[in-house]
Order: sequence, then C-alpha cells, then structure tokens
Amino acid sequence: MAQYDRDTMLSRLALTARKASYLTKEEEYQLLESWIMDRDDDALNQLSLSHSRLVIAQALRFRSFGVPLSDLIQEGHMGLMEAANRFNLSKDVRFATYAMWWIKSFIQDFVLRNQSIVRSGTSSRQKRLFFGYKRMHADAAAKHPDLCEEQLHHKISKKTGIKVNEISMMSARLKTDTSLNAAIKNSDAKLELQDTIATNDPLPDEIVELQLDAERSQRKLNDALGTLLPREQRVIRDRKLKEERITLEALGKELGVSKERVRQIEVKAMDKLRLALVLTDAQ
Repeated sequence: MAQYDRDTMLSRLALTARKASYLTKEEEYQLLESWIMDRDDDALNQLSLSHSRLVIAQALRFRSFGVPLSDLIQEGHMGLMEAANRFNLSKDVRFATYAMWWIKSFIQDFVLRNQSIVRSGTSSRQKRLFFGYKRMHADAAAKHPDLCEEQLHHKISKKTGIKVNEISMMSARLKTDTSLNAAIKNSDAKLELQDTIATNDPLPDEIVELQLDAERSQRKLNDALGTLLPREQRVIRDRKLKEERITLEALGKELGVSKERVRQIEVKAMDKLRLALVLTDAQ
C-alpha cells in the first residue's frame, strides 16, 4: 500500500508539472527580479512550478542508484532554489539552462551522501578503491588508451571485484568541480562558463512522460504475469523477457518435459497474457 501511495503521489506530481505553463524569457526575468530584489514568495513559487519538469527529469536520471525518487525530487527543488538565489539578472541566459546544473549538483551530492561506499561494513576492496582510485584509473588508461571512461571502469571492476556503478560514483565524487562562474580564457566578451552551456537533450516534460509511460507499462506487465501459473511464468520470462532467450530444448530439460510441450505452454501462456493486458486496458 505504501508503494502504491508513493506511485500515486509521484504520478500526481508529474501531472501537475506537465500542466504548469511555460514562461517566456521576459516573464521568468520578471519573476526572478521580484524574488531576488523583493523576496516575493509568490514569484518564487511560480518560478518553481514552471520548472518542476526540469527537476523531475533530472531526478529520474539518478533513480537507478536506489534512492527514493521523492527524495531526489526534493533535493532537485533545493538546487532550483539555490539557482534562483544565485542567478545573475545581468547575464543573457535562460534560467532553465543555469538552474539545471544546480539541480543536478544537489541531486548528485544527495546520492553520494546516501550511497557512499566508504562506510561501516564496507569491504577492504572498496576501501582500497577509495584511496587508490586515481592510481588504478591511471594504470588502466595507460594500458588501454583507446577505451572510454565507462570501459575503463569495467576494467577496474574486473580487477577489484567492485561493481561498476560504485566505481562510477567514486569517479564522480573525486572529480574537481568547476565553478559555473569561472571565466572563459581568451574571450573578449568576458563570458563565464554558465553563458556557454547548452543542451540538445529532449525537453524535460518529454523525458518525464516517457519514463512514466514505461513504469505504467511495466506494472501492467507484472500484473498480467501474475495471472499465469508458475510454470507458465517461468516459460514466458525465459523465452520472452530475457536478453538471451533459452531454447525450447534447453528449457524442456530444466522443466523435465519435451521441447514440444514447452512450445505448447508458451503459446497458451502468451494467449492468457494478451487477454490479461487487454482486460487491464479496458478497466
């Protein structure tokens, strides 16, 4: 029930975000000026609501780290507030472009604080990674100069036995942050780093909508699988839902039945699954 309530709350939050109107550049500058100069709470609330799509989109990118999405969204809004406080009205840049990096920074820091691999109960191999990551990374890069960062992390993982996602997190934690207000060298216009940041990523509301659709589809599939018998579920998962599908013959040997019998179970299970999905859509 708690998970259902959480999903309902997140769905409502996403719906509210999608309904929020977009602001023109002039409108957002007026709101920012009202907040920065007069501390107008209504202006800040309107600014926050109109950029909530951006917060949710950034939070969804870090959901795989095992931190509750609601917490990530809350931290993202904290980053949005920080961006509103620090925004320079004299710069000709959209607020979303500037705010995105503060939102991402706050979420990343929150993930690292809650998923640090240096804590009580950590294995000696993981502690060795914390203190020796830079050396191991340099050694791997020297031996494999053509590999990208992700591939180097896989090499370190294979050598140390530590999960790739933990190595990636440690890499992010040990990097030196660059200030968004850092001046760009050899620039006659006296530009700062924040003035040149742009993104070709999909719009935040598009990312949120796609993610929510995927989650709804996964829940419907799980519910439909629950209508199948255990052996039917086993056949469907091994034959349809795995990246490397098990052959009819191999699965038949595991289940103690013939290859033809496995095929019959698969056909029957697929018919039941389709019917369950149709009934779900009709509700």
